[in-house]
Amino acid sequence: MTKLRLAIVGAGPAGIYAADILLKHERPFDVSIDLFEQLPAPYGLVRYGVAPDHPRIKGIINALRDVLDSGDIRIFGNVRYGVDITLDDLKRHYHAVIFSTGAIRDAALDLPGIDARGSYGAADFVSWYDGHPDVPREWSLTAESVAVIGNGNVALDVARMLAKHPEDLLPTEVPDNVFRGLQASPVTDVHVFGRRGPMQVKFTPLELRELGELRDVDVIVHDEDFDYDEASRRAIESNKQITVIDRIFTQWRARETGSASRRLHLHFYALPREVLTDAEGAVSGFRYERTEPDGAGGVRGTGEVREVAVQAIYRAVGYFGSPLPEIPFDERHGVIPNHEGQVLGDDNRQLPGVYATGWIKRGPVGLIGHTKSDAMETVQHLVTDQGSWWSPAEPDEQAVVDLLDERGVLFTNLDGWHRLDAHEVALGQAQGRERIKVVPRDEMIRISRD
Repeated sequence: MTKLRLAIVGAGPAGIYAADILLKHERPFDVSIDLFEQLPAPYGLVRYGVAPDHPRIKGIINALRDVLDSGDIRIFGNVRYGVDITLDDLKRHYHAVIFSTGAIRDAALDLPGIDARGSYGAADFVSWYDGHPDVPREWSLTAESVAVIGNGNVALDVARMLAKHPEDLLPTEVPDNVFRGLQASPVTDVHVFGRRGPMQVKFTPLELRELGELRDVDVIVHDEDFDYDEASRRAIESNKQITVIDRIFTQWRARETGSASRRLHLHFYALPREVLTDAEGAVSGFRYERTEPDGAGGVRGTGEVREVAVQAIYRAVGYFGSPLPEIPFDERHGVIPNHEGQVLGDDNRQLPGVYATGWIKRGPVGLIGHTKSDAMETVQHLVTDQGSWWSPAEPDEQAVVDLLDERGVLFTNLDGWHRLDAHEVALGQAQGRERIKVVPRDEMIRISRD
């Protein structure tokens, strides 16, 4: 019986789900799976892309941990594809590779002034407050009034983290440097802007409801945004999620505001036009045009231009994938070109042995759970493509370990992750907290390899 030696590059949910699905899939061969992850710890965006005050979402880590702890998968952390291990190396030691590297860059926003000092990408801010080891430990939080551009869950996460009193984050795994940075923030007002109406938002009812539960924070909505058109009324009647969102907004509109020390303003029908700057090139305001429904499910400009004084702007208009060495890349969409997970070359033909899953395959859409069905599609093709796998010269499991050792790569393994995990939990318990993340990469590696 043939034994498939499979490499998976990226140990986030997409990569781990792909490994789990393959192990449980009916197949006429045995399988041996190695996960390669550029960070010393696994779980990808679940660890470094979900706000620390979302323990319900982070509960998915328990399921991912069960997969890794099954004993059927090896993990090599702190290994960078294209640097520590190459495509030629993978071909020498494996029959195939699945890339599940996700999308971690901010999508661009073509707007005058968007590159001003005090203008940030939401993905970078998320990486900072989640303790990502490869971003600076400090973040400039000097603005009293902040704009967040976007109407998805990331925009609400960013707005909530900025507006929330940092003391209320202490029960979570927020890193110490992040808590101290937020504690020094003078912010009083956070404005969230979306170009369409409140019934066309991309966030979930859970995310929205959480905004209204923040201590000492008033949520401000504007009656002019709730003169619904026919399309919005139909959405409320036909979509349960939209029905709940409408109910939440209705409750907020009836609330008394004005007593809280911080305010979170939601602006709809607001099309970004310009980031205003002062004489020193720093953000001083946000200019937008009021829009209105166009009768076809979209919006059109009204010509009415408004401005809000802010000292910082965060764009939360989506994530974007990053190219990988020696792998085709669609620069327009930020994905690896593929057919149902089978990677396609420049001639639009399948590249033997190369697959993709998750956001690097389909773009940054859908929730974490969507990666399961995504991985199933990719794995199905992998199983049936047996005739086009690579023919590795050194498929022995020890060979890749020897290769990394010879190159001096300080890789971490599953036992190392268990040590780091236990260390972080112990740090938290000492202060009555869930955990305290270790942020510096070298410290993560030292603890993992101790």
